[in-house]
Amino acid sequence: MWRRALSRVRALVGRRRFEDGMSEEMRFHLEAYVNDLVGAGTPPEAAWRRARAEFGSVDNAKDDCREARGLMLFDELARNLRYAVRLLRKTPGFTVTALATLAICIGANLTIFAGVYSILLRPMPFPEADRLVAVFNAYPKAGVPDDGSTLTNYDERRGRIDALAALAVYRDGTAIVGEPGSTERESISRVSPEFFATLGAGPVAGRAFTEAEMTYQTDHVVIITDAYWRQWYDRDRAVLGRRIRVDGVERAIVGVLPPDFSFLSSKARLYFPLSSNAEEREPKRRHWGSSTHMIARLRPGTTLAEAQSQVDAHNAAVEGGGIEAKAMADAGFRSIVEPLHAGHVAAIRPTLLLMQAGALFLLLIGALNLVNLLLIRASQHVRELAVRQAIGAGRRHVVSAVVVETTALTLGGGLLGLVVGAVGIRLLPLLGTDRLPLGTHIALDPRVAVTVLLGALVLGVAIALPIAWYSLRQRVASGMQFESRGSTASRAAQRLRHGFIVAQIGLAFALLSGAGLLGLSLNKVMAVSPGFRPERVLAGQISLPWSSYQRDADRLAFVERLVGDIARTPGVMAAGIVTNVPLSGNSSRSSATVKGRPRRPGESPRAIYSYSVGGDYFSAMGFTLREGRFVVDADSRRAERVCVVDEDFARRYWPTGGAIGQRVFPGSNPAEGREVEGFTIVGVVGAAKQDRLTEDDALGAVYYPFGHRQDNDFFVVTRTSAVAEAFANTLRPIVRAIDPDLPVNDIQTMDARIEDSLVARRSPALLAGVFSGIAMLLTAIGTYGVLSYAVAQRRREIALRMALGAQPAQVRRQFVSLALGLLAAGTALGVIAAWITGQAMQTLLYQVPALHVAVLAGTAVTLGVVSLAACLVPSYRAARVSPMEALADQ
Repeated sequence: MWRRALSRVRALVGRRRFEDGMSEEMRFHLEAYVNDLVGAGTPPEAAWRRARAEFGSVDNAKDDCREARGLMLFDELARNLRYAVRLLRKTPGFTVTALATLAICIGANLTIFAGVYSILLRPMPFPEADRLVAVFNAYPKAGVPDDGSTLTNYDERRGRIDALAALAVYRDGTAIVGEPGSTERESISRVSPEFFATLGAGPVAGRAFTEAEMTYQTDHVVIITDAYWRQWYDRDRAVLGRRIRVDGVERAIVGVLPPDFSFLSSKARLYFPLSSNAEEREPKRRHWGSSTHMIARLRPGTTLAEAQSQVDAHNAAVEGGGIEAKAMADAGFRSIVEPLHAGHVAAIRPTLLLMQAGALFLLLIGALNLVNLLLIRASQHVRELAVRQAIGAGRRHVVSAVVVETTALTLGGGLLGLVVGAVGIRLLPLLGTDRLPLGTHIALDPRVAVTVLLGALVLGVAIALPIAWYSLRQRVASGMQFESRGSTASRAAQRLRHGFIVAQIGLAFALLSGAGLLGLSLNKVMAVSPGFRPERVLAGQISLPWSSYQRDADRLAFVERLVGDIARTPGVMAAGIVTNVPLSGNSSRSSATVKGRPRRPGESPRAIYSYSVGGDYFSAMGFTLREGRFVVDADSRRAERVCVVDEDFARRYWPTGGAIGQRVFPGSNPAEGREVEGFTIVGVVGAAKQDRLTEDDALGAVYYPFGHRQDNDFFVVTRTSAVAEAFANTLRPIVRAIDPDLPVNDIQTMDARIEDSLVARRSPALLAGVFSGIAMLLTAIGTYGVLSYAVAQRRREIALRMALGAQPAQVRRQFVSLALGLLAAGTALGVIAAWITGQAMQTLLYQVPALHVAVLAGTAVTLGVVSLAACLVPSYRAARVSPMEALADQ
């Protein structure tokens, strides 16, 4: 088989040499036979005649040789391709329309598929990446589906779970890098020693971290990325051992990562040891949820289910009994083991698949439109096809000619689609895709381009099927007499064209209805009150380095001075700080216990949002005071511990009122015996959307004075009397004036944070709107093309009717009625498709049913207007047919 294939390749590559050799060999055999005949006494001329007669046709012999080598197929393909190109060149209007349709539809699919491939399908750049898993703690009954892992989990599990060949933890964050006065905040990641080994990709220069470097006293080392090495060290080979000042501490560079190192969506450019002490790994901190994440590599041959079972067994062994173990069981505690990549992109998967389905709908509409145009075009070449059949063209020749033409067309459209898709991919960040998980990795991968071209080839074959069916149904006699009245074959083709229009309208209806549902859902989400007044509010994050701000007094003094300096700045109406602003992307939760409200048997501790505030935070954010008073700066220095709760928290425990004066204790432990740790509620504020605008679980929130629950990381919030963005350039110098080493990062207005939180909803709605507009245009073109051809095909019939007394209005009504019939059938099909589409989109819709009457009505009216507008020109053209001219042309 391989020899035969190689022989064919050689013959194709050296075709001229093959033809010359074949002619030379035949001439040799012919001359040898002639010489034998002459030698036997036959005259030369007679010998030549006899040799030619016995040898037969040289051309037939050559064809036999070509057939033996498998070259006839390629010759036929080349002939059909030249024929197809001639036909396409003769109809430039059709060719341009078809190529434009294919380029837009294929380009749209390429754009979306590039995102789907980059985010959902492309494997992570690590060896055997399918064996990488994430392990995290979940407390579903407490409203915490993912609480990360803890250092205690890491300490207890590594080396003790046989299914896991390697185990590591990491914690993303930021750090202040640089010398005093010229510092910058960099994205960093703190990792355990096995992190790079678990991934299977370590430093290409230097080394990874060691176990001895995992303490606060010995963690003064750093591994840098290739990008950081290029930017700051100009790829200096002697970079190892050089020192970087990080958070005010000198650290030595011990490794450089490879250029292609990329871990999930991390933006870290510096890696540090995830240092800790014995207290942070004690069993009592096993469930102290944090921003620590755990990854592992499965042993070869180990399944995910086996790993899950062993982790469950390990948890049961270390949990033991006691009050805390029972509370965790009541909360539904379990450590989940899931594929690392799949878990990372799980939230965005439905949105991406929806967008890809919309693009495929558009491609299908474009394909149906192209089939109709090709059917019309084939109808206009019936006589030519009949002539080809009459002179010996078989069914195989007819089908191959059609397939070659359609595939040449779709491949041409696919090549143009690559250009359109490349442009579309560059425009994707405008839709916010760079803020999606792995969204910054979207690019035109060669495998995506090849897949699209293969898809274009398959599309060409699929489009060829109805065209070939129509061509084979044409009889030679009816083709030669094409001007006669329609035959059964033409009626079947007409029904086929009408069926494609109905399908096209139905698909466009579903696409337009889906876009309407997404738009309506987006409007409903945008109408949701965030619980505060976001206009003219600016928030920026500050992280105080531990080396300079170890004492509570130092942190509190910095916060008080910062808030005071900002508040005295002209144009500032209010300023405050909070450990986390709403919609920041960090949705970590904790718990709290209310005095006098013990949990019932089997009741789970409930997760809440817990924040520390300072300055005039509530006024700066625009919270509404429901009862009592706000927490103020002075509360941070009073011995009396007070707090503010939101109305969701108050409603859960005191549905009839009376929250003021009640006592709240941080954590899930019973309040008894912890009186000194309690906070007295002095105010109730309106509930704010903390994680997303569509959250409806009403977890509740507790706000403590910053002085009593401090953190090195917090947001400074400022309400201005003018444009908030302009204050960013004022905020940075104010912070630098207090501490030259402190930059401010993640500076955004609260309006911008709300906008960013809607990316996963806005992008599908915008794309669906664009796809719907293109679909309506294609539907209009298809309807216009079919009706125009119907007018041209029935021109003599119309002329006869008008000669016998039919009025132009009657003729117009006939074609308008045809368009209305197609529209009605397409709408009926579209309603069913719209219901199916709406059901599939339910997880992405907010307070919108699968079938929305107003959306359906609007879709029907829009498509009705488009379809009727497309039929106006053909119907009026039919009404203006001149009987004398039409009959004279026959």
